[in-house]
Amino acid sequence: MTGGEHTLEGQLRQEQATVDGLYARLDDLRARTRDRLRRVRAEGPSGSPQNRSERDAFATLHEDRLRQLEAVEDRLAFGRLDLTGGGQRHIGRIGLTDEQQTPLLIDWRAPAAQAFYRATAAHPDGVVRRRHLVLRGRTVTGLEDELLDLDGVQEGGDLPALAGEGALVAALAAARTGRMHDIVATIQAEQDAIIRSELQGALVVQGGPGTGKTAVALHRTAYLLYAHRRTLERSGVLLVGPSRTFLRYIDQVLPSLGETGVVTTTVAELVPGVVADGREDDAVAALKGRAAMAEVVARAVRHRQRVPDAPVTVRLDGRTVVVRPGDVVAAMGRARRNGRPHNEARATFVREMLSRLAGQYVAQLGYEVAPEDRAEVVEELRTTREIRVALNLAWMPLTPQKLLSDLWSRPWRLEHAAPMLTPAERELLRRDPDAPWTPADVPLLDEAAELLGEDDAAARAQAREDARRRQEEVAYARHVLEQTGAGGMVSAELLADRFTAGGPALTTAERAAADRSWTYGHVVVDEAQELSAMAWRVLVRRVPTRSLTIVGDVAQTSAPAGAHRWSEALDPVLRGSWRQAELTVNYRTPAAVAEAAHRVAVAAGLPVSPQTAARDVPDALRLEAVAAGPVPDGAPTGGLPPALLERAAAVAAAGLREVRDASGAGRVAVLAPAGAVVALRTVVAAALEASGAAAGSGRATATADPDAAVAVLDARTAKGLEFDLVVLVEPAAVLEEGAGDLYVALTRPTRALHVLHARPLPPGLADPA
Repeated sequence: MTGGEHTLEGQLRQEQATVDGLYARLDDLRARTRDRLRRVRAEGPSGSPQNRSERDAFATLHEDRLRQLEAVEDRLAFGRLDLTGGGQRHIGRIGLTDEQQTPLLIDWRAPAAQAFYRATAAHPDGVVRRRHLVLRGRTVTGLEDELLDLDGVQEGGDLPALAGEGALVAALAAARTGRMHDIVATIQAEQDAIIRSELQGALVVQGGPGTGKTAVALHRTAYLLYAHRRTLERSGVLLVGPSRTFLRYIDQVLPSLGETGVVTTTVAELVPGVVADGREDDAVAALKGRAAMAEVVARAVRHRQRVPDAPVTVRLDGRTVVVRPGDVVAAMGRARRNGRPHNEARATFVREMLSRLAGQYVAQLGYEVAPEDRAEVVEELRTTREIRVALNLAWMPLTPQKLLSDLWSRPWRLEHAAPMLTPAERELLRRDPDAPWTPADVPLLDEAAELLGEDDAAARAQAREDARRRQEEVAYARHVLEQTGAGGMVSAELLADRFTAGGPALTTAERAAADRSWTYGHVVVDEAQELSAMAWRVLVRRVPTRSLTIVGDVAQTSAPAGAHRWSEALDPVLRGSWRQAELTVNYRTPAAVAEAAHRVAVAAGLPVSPQTAARDVPDALRLEAVAAGPVPDGAPTGGLPPALLERAAAVAAAGLREVRDASGAGRVAVLAPAGAVVALRTVVAAALEASGAAAGSGRATATADPDAAVAVLDARTAKGLEFDLVVLVEPAAVLEEGAGDLYVALTRPTRALHVLHARPLPPGLADPA
């Protein structure tokens, strides 16, 4: 190394040359992939169906690869390891090699990159120096070095100024943009151990606000897809979030890590074809979420299998057949013995009853009947209206929607199915038959779908044909890969999945999202403490291997059917077969705010996790009492004094200027009791417009719009999100909605929390001094 290369400027030039080479290789791979895609598409629709399917399959593979290459543009390389003995490794979002397959960039998930996250001065793991590269676009603007092994420094190897926590501190202080960013460059050892934990089994990641639970869950998803690609590529990974707002907030993270095929959804969207946009009281949602509702649904299904009170006589071609209660009982017993769902077992019941009725008919003929003639008798009986009606009344074919709609709208059905509920509870569940489905209905619809099934005679025949065709397609795909030399890109099984005569097949994620019965290789659940007992049954049904990453904080539970202990949520479905890891460092919330939030949580009796704030920010906690009179009768203020709303709007406008003067970007949230959000949004929007604070940069909104300058939200909608500055309006009213809600609201800011109150502050919020 020359003398100039020992200086910071010299090392910046050296790293820039390396980064330029990496981006040149990335651009070359993109160009080659585009060219391959263009040539495949240029073949046109001609050729045999098999040729077209082969072309479409490879087109889809090239499209997937191109999406991956384009998604890693930002901070392609972010680190370097200097190793004992003089070797170096650059660490980045994906792995890159040159034409001779020599590694140029190590994928952050590879074993060779693990030391970047776990090496310490006490345990350097063969690392002399760990370097963080600071990039803006494709330009190296800074270096952050950590010297881990003084004994490994070569003589004359002067280092630039070292800043061991610089990269992390810079990332924590960066302005929020409305979209979550990955933490791939600053993963800490505690987080890395969880990210790389084994695939098998259920892993619970418990951590307080700001500890990086969601980021860890997303990076773990990307890691598992990298480390267990063969296992997961065909079955897929399901990521379940608390809301669409939350999923939009995180939707850029996995693509930036090179993964685009994960199914993201909410529990309310897990049953294809069901739109659950209805609303209901918390008490109703809590009731529907009870584990006992599984028994209610099962009883409702069984009640649709009814023995007639009296025989039903039917005349057919001058002869009489009788649907006897005893025959119905015997046929039901035979159908139930096969253990199949209601609609599938019904086929057995109908066949048995038709056989018994045919026996009655044939006995009246007085002569032997050939098998083919008996079959004709069975068919004539099957198509006779009176018999069809009698058999349907005994064993009615049902959809989940019909079963649940009848249950909620017909009190006598619910009384029969739910004797364990009180009359008052059953009355809570009552609704009109055409009322919209709610999120709490979806787990019950899924339970019903599992118990009802479908008439599978045609499905079984199709499954046999599909299995035969699948064997042929895999064999053909293997042959294609051998001929093209593309075996390193994809497995024969995955290529076979892409084959179709009419165009490119759906991806694994697309097929999984459209199939209620799809089972995944791994399921990731964020804000998992909010799930009801019935929701857990839905999720566990979708991962027979019980391979889950469960992320949450039981102190933040706000859903009425959520859990305050992991054991109460998980033991009923996982039978104690789960392990727990804990995140203990709060990277988001300034120390003063985190300490106040902890005091409030303890005073409210919440099961808070111990944690340490990673940084302190001056003037981070601001408490302001607002002199406000009573709320005028009929005032559209959501129960808050008008003066409090006006002050909140003014603080929000000033706060937006503050965070943007400091960094040129950033977001503000106004968090308030749910009933005041609509009124507050109007007042805040007017204040922003009058002040010009949001000119050209967004608007006030009642949702977590990523483009909003100021988001006006209730605490539950804000869960999982973060903002530079938070204006919390009337915390005592938020506390009345739930202690967990207040804890969530207090822990959303990354820079400052401004609390406005007309009522006394909740215990613990004021500084104890």
